[in-house]
Amino acid sequence: MTPENATLYVIATPIGNLDDMTARAIRILGQVDLIAAEDTRHSKPLLDHFGIDTALRAYHDFSTEQAVSALVRELQAGRSLALISDAGTPLISDPGYTLVKTVREAGFEVIPVPGVSALTTALSVAGIATDRFSFEGFLPAKTGSRKNRLAQLQAEQRTLVFYESPHRIRESIQDFAAVFGADRRLFVGREMTKKFESHFYGSLNDCLHWLIADSNQQRGEFVLVVAGCSSDEVEAGRLARALEWVGKLSADMSTRKAVSLASEITGARKNSVYDAVLKAGQEN
Repeated sequence: MTPENATLYVIATPIGNLDDMTARAIRILGQVDLIAAEDTRHSKPLLDHFGIDTALRAYHDFSTEQAVSALVRELQAGRSLALISDAGTPLISDPGYTLVKTVREAGFEVIPVPGVSALTTALSVAGIATDRFSFEGFLPAKTGSRKNRLAQLQAEQRTLVFYESPHRIRESIQDFAAVFGADRRLFVGREMTKKFESHFYGSLNDCLHWLIADSNQQRGEFVLVVAGCSSDEVEAGRLARALEWVGKLSADMSTRKAVSLASEITGARKNSVYDAVLKAGQEN
């Protein structure tokens, strides 16, 4: 079966090991009229490896509206297109959103051709809960902004997944430990599916030692799978914030009223807050 005319195919490509390329991806890439690639210089060797000589056109994060419109005109002319990124599944921290949205709004069909994704590859072997997770992509490059973002996720109970680059991996793990606590568990997938692939599973503190002990472990591309905040940690955080509120409010009202209001503001259990106040001898 050949690709249908006036259709955009979003095609996953290997993240390292070329044997992960699917037969369907090879067939469709060889039969479409045009391939939109994140970096044509990067994709050309991949296509050559599989004997694919379809015409290439660049489409990346900095492509203009005119470039998107030009691709839509190809569809309007009845041609079939494929979208690929440098590695993995397009749109997962890769270009493609604007093109897919525009193509759909123009009334053309968009068909996925699934394959490798660093996100799902790491989750499948992490040994950390996968029933609920949040993909956060790349964190901010600067430490202050990175810590602020992590602070917003501190009480998140879902598993968290991040991508990270080699020149920031050590500093990022340090910031994770500072915000989440050194004992929070994580999985690190480095250079997944590639020749020098390596994994780490353990605490943030131990991960930092692992990186420092062998500078080779700081090279390559990383997927970080971080355990979510436990229920006990969430409640402890709420309790700590509630006690801060009680300290502020108790000068203007009774302890019982301050506890009630603090519990309502923070979501902490009222009995736990009151017990903690009694233990600290704060009651008035």
